[in-house]
Amino acid sequence: MARMEDILSLPVQDPPYAEFSAAHINWVKVEGGRQGGDDIAIIPFSRVDDFVKGESSNAECPANFRVESRRKRNEGSLHKPRVDGYLEYTLYWCSYGPEDYRDVDSNIGENSNMKPSSGKGSRPGRRHMMRGCLCHFTVKRLYTRPLLALVIYNQRYHVDKTGTPCHGVLDQEAVGTRAMYAPRISEELRQKVMSMLHVGISLDAIVQNHMEEVQRHGGPINRDDFLTRNDVRNMERLIRSTSHEFHANDQSSVKIWVHRHQKHVFYYCENSGSEPFILGIQTDWQLQQMLRYGHNGSIAFHSVIGSNKLKFALCSLLAFDSSQNAIPVTWVITSCSIGQDIRKWILPLIKRIRGKDPRWRPNAILVDDPSIEASVIRILYGTKSGMSTVDTIEEFMLIYVDQSAFIHHFKLKWLPKIELWIDRVRTLPVTSQGPCASIESYHLRLKSKVLSLLPANYFQRVDFLLHELTTQVHSCYWFDQYMAETGQFKNVRDSFSLMNSWNLAMQIPDVDVLLDAENLEVAKVVSQGDRSMVYTIWNPGFEFGICDCSWSMNGNMCKHVIKVAIFCRSRQVARPLLSAQVYRQGLLNMLQNLPDDPLVLEHSIAHLTRLQQDIKNLEDLSNNGLLQPLLRAQTQH
Repeated sequence: MARMEDILSLPVQDPPYAEFSAAHINWVKVEGGRQGGDDIAIIPFSRVDDFVKGESSNAECPANFRVESRRKRNEGSLHKPRVDGYLEYTLYWCSYGPEDYRDVDSNIGENSNMKPSSGKGSRPGRRHMMRGCLCHFTVKRLYTRPLLALVIYNQRYHVDKTGTPCHGVLDQEAVGTRAMYAPRISEELRQKVMSMLHVGISLDAIVQNHMEEVQRHGGPINRDDFLTRNDVRNMERLIRSTSHEFHANDQSSVKIWVHRHQKHVFYYCENSGSEPFILGIQTDWQLQQMLRYGHNGSIAFHSVIGSNKLKFALCSLLAFDSSQNAIPVTWVITSCSIGQDIRKWILPLIKRIRGKDPRWRPNAILVDDPSIEASVIRILYGTKSGMSTVDTIEEFMLIYVDQSAFIHHFKLKWLPKIELWIDRVRTLPVTSQGPCASIESYHLRLKSKVLSLLPANYFQRVDFLLHELTTQVHSCYWFDQYMAETGQFKNVRDSFSLMNSWNLAMQIPDVDVLLDAENLEVAKVVSQGDRSMVYTIWNPGFEFGICDCSWSMNGNMCKHVIKVAIFCRSRQVARPLLSAQVYRQGLLNMLQNLPDDPLVLEHSIAHLTRLQQDIKNLEDLSNNGLLQPLLRAQTQH
């Protein structure tokens, strides 16, 4: 046994699971004092919620743990804190206790004034679930070590005052009733119902769908299966009564929102004379998607929305599912440029993600703002020589000198950042059409759900944007994934969820792509809606291809360009992608200055061997007339 004075010498336990329970922890009995005989352990304070969730998932006694009491202290308020002194103190108690209403419920009508045999008396709204459970634990955020939490398990077993199991599968009286399961529906089911309501599914349809799911898996097996019409109606009323405006002053309203949604906020900085406003949001579901699709995948910045209408700019981080659909996994609202203060919020975000999965690593970060610091996201590639930036811009503007409206737009929107863009294109790979099409689809949907419906008097309110993002937009993407996994409710899918050009391109058969091997500058695609119409694609297979369909001519990434690019690459008749050229040139430049580290040298030689074979294959295609002649200076390497 350990004395409370020795707790700081205990090891900090951080089980490698998204959620963990008491079974994953080595507990130590504490000797003497107020906590004598209790089990104690030290865990990171950031993982307290993961522990609470894990304890709620006990297979034998599923239970929600409610906060029974909470106290806080300010730093500096204690001169000589005890070793177990706290900044925050929270008591968690099983929702099936401590009061016991089992006998009271059986005598309803005989003695309605009867009090429970133990506990504090009536708890409005929870009387039906009180079964005298004494399971509870305390969490202290240590005063001297604020990053650590002392967990004191006062009673680890779900038993009543007689020591008998009082709910769950071990309680014979609970068999066949809701008391076998958790006292409330899960957060996952609550998210499902709320999302369905937000996207317009009727109450009756939600209840019917749920009953059918329960029947498919053979009857109730958990608390969620007991979802009632009244549960759904209560959530529907909550949505109707919820407003975005918590205060007439927008800044105060945002503060209230942040306070009420702390678990969704990973970074918050108020607007002041020296600091910009920054608010980083990530819900539990978004975090799950980032862990699921971002690991060994791509994360894209979408940082251009709201520059003309909203009070502050909105940046979205997107992950891509197996169907190349973009999913918003993080939102950042800021009063400054995304590239200026990215360090302030990206580090807390990464800490949050790796707190759940230390192995999390994306394969690539896609940026749409050249001012974003490449060093922050650790993307470093070689350099590429060529024409100077000034010469390139002058040549470009001479070509379009007669297009006065375009030149005006170019000078206003692009010229201030063009040098940064050219530098990024020279030094970093350019992404393919698939992610671009997905990002574009997200952009259009975001505009339809937020900007196009935004009342004029709400443009300068951040609280309205927060409300729309975390309700309407969030629900749409949750519902998309639910439809993809279950195949249900496809008739209510909105039009923007179908506009991913990559997915539409997959539906075009190869026979509808017309390619002339003697003229690879142009390709044609037969229209899928009108077989008599044929679209023309210039620069087929290249990142910057363009089509004469109305969607492409409006500056969008169309399905015809993507289909032709896939078709050309599958038949090895596409010119080398710009991203591949930059990558290869970077390798060649590196090999001209061989590193001293033997491991790096071995890696470089392996890449060089593969690169030489790729170049030889391309040269063979060129000699056969299927590609434009390659530069000899490139092949000589």
